[in-house]
Amino acid sequence: MTDPVSSIRNLGPASDASFARAGIHTAEELRELGADEAYRRLLASGSRPHFIGYYAMVMGLQGRPWNDCKGKEKDSLRARFDALKAEAEVKRPSEDKMEVILDQIGIRAP
Repeated sequence: MTDPVSSIRNLGPASDASFARAGIHTAEELRELGADEAYRRLLASGSRPHFIGYYAMVMGLQGRPWNDCKGKEKDSLRARFDALKAEAEVKRPSEDKMEVILDQIGIRAP
């Protein structure tokens, strides 16, 4: 039997569905990919970037509670998260970028 993604500390049942959309179906697959590659896949599959979700996953993969992340370690994880988010933004299809711009200025096509 394989353990679900949600068997990793800090990741709940909703994580199973999000990671499955990204092609990650087990805790072992997530551990093998590592935090950054798994998060790249989450973003590529349409998940919205969320810093707390990212560092909770990183902490969970280390067997630590999510709120154990503080100080310089948290700053370092923020820099990694921002880089992953920027990378995903560059790879996002142009029609998605247009919707983001329209949302930013308060206009959305019907």
